[in-house]
Amino acid sequence: MSTMGTLPAALGPVTELVGRELEAAMLRERLRDPLVRLVTVTGRAGVGKSRLALEVVREIGGEFGRVEVRDAGAPDTPAALADLPALPDQSAPAAVPAHVERRQEAGRVLLLLDGCDHEARPGAAGALEALSGDPRVVVLATAVEPLGVYGELLLPLNPLPVPGPVPGPAGGGSAAADPHELQEVASVALFVRRARAADPAFALTAENAGAVAEICTLLDGLPLAVELAARRLRLLPPHLLPVRLRDRTTVLSGGPANAPERHRSLAALAEWSCRGLDAPARALLGRLSVYEPGFGLSAAGLAAEPAVDTLMDRGLLVVVGEERGELRLAVSEPVRSAARDALAEAGGEDAARDAHAERYRTLVGSAQAGLRGTGQEHLLRELAAEGANVAAALRRLRDRGDAEAAAAMVLGCRLPWLVQGRLREGLEWCDELDGEGGPALPDAVRARLADLSGVFALALGDPQEAVRRHRHALALGKGVGDRRQNALASAHLGAALLEAGDPPGARAVLVTALSALEAMGVTGGAAGAAASLAGVLRAEGDRRRAQELLDRAVEALRRSRDGRGLAGALRREAALALDGDEPARADRALREGLRLYGSVGERTELPGLLEEFSLLLMRTAPAQRPRTVRLLAAADTLRAATGAAVQDEWRSAAERARTDLGARLDWTDFASAWAEGVRMTASEAVAEALSAPAPTRRTSTGPAPEDQSLTPRQVQVALLVSEGMTNRQIAARLDISEWTVVNHVRQVMRRLGCSSRVQVAGAVGRWA
Repeated sequence: MSTMGTLPAALGPVTELVGRELEAAMLRERLRDPLVRLVTVTGRAGVGKSRLALEVVREIGGEFGRVEVRDAGAPDTPAALADLPALPDQSAPAAVPAHVERRQEAGRVLLLLDGCDHEARPGAAGALEALSGDPRVVVLATAVEPLGVYGELLLPLNPLPVPGPVPGPAGGGSAAADPHELQEVASVALFVRRARAADPAFALTAENAGAVAEICTLLDGLPLAVELAARRLRLLPPHLLPVRLRDRTTVLSGGPANAPERHRSLAALAEWSCRGLDAPARALLGRLSVYEPGFGLSAAGLAAEPAVDTLMDRGLLVVVGEERGELRLAVSEPVRSAARDALAEAGGEDAARDAHAERYRTLVGSAQAGLRGTGQEHLLRELAAEGANVAAALRRLRDRGDAEAAAAMVLGCRLPWLVQGRLREGLEWCDELDGEGGPALPDAVRARLADLSGVFALALGDPQEAVRRHRHALALGKGVGDRRQNALASAHLGAALLEAGDPPGARAVLVTALSALEAMGVTGGAAGAAASLAGVLRAEGDRRRAQELLDRAVEALRRSRDGRGLAGALRREAALALDGDEPARADRALREGLRLYGSVGERTELPGLLEEFSLLLMRTAPAQRPRTVRLLAAADTLRAATGAAVQDEWRSAAERARTDLGARLDWTDFASAWAEGVRMTASEAVAEALSAPAPTRRTSTGPAPEDQSLTPRQVQVALLVSEGMTNRQIAARLDISEWTVVNHVRQVMRRLGCSSRVQVAGAVGRWA
């Protein structure tokens, strides 16, 4: 067994691996497999291929008869050998097999061929072909692209995971980032370790956690970039570093002097990554550099681009997700920053940004017809996935002074932004384009913007402000003569008046609006007005007429396949059902609404529906209290992400529910369930709600323990009480303190509605 010597400084890891436990285990397993001859670790430049390979060689090198390490990009550099003299100077790595063949030691030989890229690829391929005749030789190679040799096993190495979006008010600020949770994210853990090397006093705190999370996200979790950023803490505090990196990560430099040139700065890394690209691939890279991460092939017009495969093979264009079968792509950092700089220097940046803006303006415009009907689900999800690029296109239209095109795009984003919960952003765009000192727009456009701003204000929980804005829209619309738009604005005004606590005013406006919209054949608008008017009639106690209107609205929305509008009408139907003491019908309506909201990725109205479902669950299934807590927590967190407020009446109902649940559950059970709900995504919350049992009529003579929400330990205590055991005997049987037993007995009696141990025994006897 050989003993490893000292590795060359340019190749040897100087610090421990972070976040690569799985990849290291996979690589060790493959190299130990006697049938494996070649493993290539692939991945973009700076991802840590060499470091991973060398660390694994250090760990398992003793299991081989010999270990040899060669930098494929520097064939004249002496190699580090296990227990052999240095390899003689060679003109190319292809000479390695002759050396191996002359040595006759027993056992397998592990050859690490590092950096098989660019000019080194032909020599590496030749060396591997020559080695194929010696069954003792196992080759571990590192390269940006696969070597394309028969029998090659690939181990793709991706950047480290980055933090997900942190829920926060109006736009998801990172102020609420939890340092303890962030520390578990591999890219953050790497940043913290390297930051402490640069500044021993550095610590991840609540104050800097958001900035660190943003840094790691801006750098795509690329290990080399994260390490270079951490070194910058010697010069900049964490909260200023993201500002420095936005739109230009190539400013990072200062890598170790003994590292390869490409590892000393991100500008050098980007240049090295693009070396050898042909003209079409470089042109495509420049065009795509103005796109925000997460664009689709069709949105970027890439369906017939032959250069796409070239860029993907090189790791310059990477897959960042998938939406309903379509890949979501991004130009990787720092290549994206470097390509934008090159585009600007060549004078092509304005043209590229204009083309990008036009593509997304067209995308939003062409989606309008489908958003009102059968294509709603697909289009809403596509526009959500392209949200960052839609916003970038809007900014470009504004910056070049095309106010009418920007306004048309904002109006086209009405439903997508409502679904995505981008309420504050939508309101700000409306105000910017329609405000004083803004661009001169036709009154017809200003009226529609004012009306849309009222819709956003109502969604944000400010009905009084919504009323003001809708009235402004109607005032602007009077001189335009657009009957359809005025009727829609009146319907929106009626909905706002109802939420503002003015049912009579809402009725007067909605009756007129509904009649006008039905006469003009505006199906979706008429259905929305009918649902709002049903809400007015319910508030006035006329449940019969409210139900008739709702039935008409639901039927119309089903015919038009407007899933989101239908879900809103079903919420009103559930409220009517509860007024009539029909929990099963309310449950069916709320579940269908949840499925519809889940299908379109709804964010704005989903929290309210989750809370309504939770309150119904408390009433019909007491055993589901932990689930109810999770749903209330999820609703609270999801609403906070939109920046929306909740009306006092509804806030009081939710708070009473939380108080009741806290009293009926052990504190630890409540806290655990609440923490689980806070971490839920919208889709997970929908799935959690839909998995709850539907209301049923019980036929048993007494409640089962789970129906009274006893914990497993409390069930044990109740059973032992029914056997006539004393508190001391129960404590001895369960190996807990007598005082704990006393508390459990009290909880059991309260939850079962019993006033004595005899009654507890009777209740337990009925469980069977």
